[in-house]
Amino acid sequence: MNISVLTLVKNRAEHLAQSIEGLRRSEVAPMELIIVDMASEPPIPPMNTPFPTRIVRLETSGLPLAAARNAAAKAAQGDILLFLDVDCIPMRGLIDAVGKACDGRDALICAPARYLGPDDARGYWTEADLLSRSVSHPARDFPAKGLRVENDPGLFWSLVFAIRRGTFLELGGFDEAFTGYGGEDTDFGLRARKAQVPLLFMGGAGVFHQFHDTFDPPFQHFRDILRNAGVFRDKWGQWPMPGWLAAFEQAGLIAASENRITVLSEPSAAQLAGARVSHVPYAAPAEPDRRSVPLSSSGDDQTAR
Repeated sequence: MNISVLTLVKNRAEHLAQSIEGLRRSEVAPMELIIVDMASEPPIPPMNTPFPTRIVRLETSGLPLAAARNAAAKAAQGDILLFLDVDCIPMRGLIDAVGKACDGRDALICAPARYLGPDDARGYWTEADLLSRSVSHPARDFPAKGLRVENDPGLFWSLVFAIRRGTFLELGGFDEAFTGYGGEDTDFGLRARKAQVPLLFMGGAGVFHQFHDTFDPPFQHFRDILRNAGVFRDKWGQWPMPGWLAAFEQAGLIAASENRITVLSEPSAAQLAGARVSHVPYAAPAEPDRRSVPLSSSGDDQTAR
């Protein structure tokens, strides 16, 4: 089965290089790598890899995640699409495991991620090194091996997932009404469930998530999150990203009701500085994860980029 690996990037050339190094070491090579460059400066240059690699550049501002993923899928030729965040180094067995999981099965398949610290994977590394240095996500229950059905579409994450290309197209891809950052993942998970495409968690081979500074809550995406929350509510009749919205309200930035969010002020420089998270994820107090929001939960969302 032919597998296209799809990656989005904006100005994270070092992370991209390590992700590609992981693909080079893969037990099974991808059919191709599609890189969507979201207006990086400087642009991501052409590169030599042992598998075909194409770069699609989007000349746009911000993080057009839904549109970028759709552009990657449109450019891909493989039967299976493996979406891989640029921060993720795939384990040697990931592509083989994804191929076997998708064989004769029509599903939305998420793989596990292990989180690295600031100094990990910055030079020479082995997979054994990264395994010993990394920690798993504390709120995600992946099986040790095999596949497990996950009934909560709010636990879908686009960090690393696979889907048949035909199924992705039948679902209409990601909804590009979600512009910028936030909400598009949960919407996609809900639409997959509505179309009776099961969400499966795959045990075993996954990815190592490279460290980068984050913000908790993600004040840097304040306007994107509010706009996309409104799009989501108009579509599904409920607010997404409840942890983030609650944090914005607690910070005095918004006033929220069942039907409306009123902006009271923009995040200040002091609030941005105070929200920066620079420690190793999950080795200290757990940083929230925007893709892990059960729709029935009022808890925190997954960490912003």
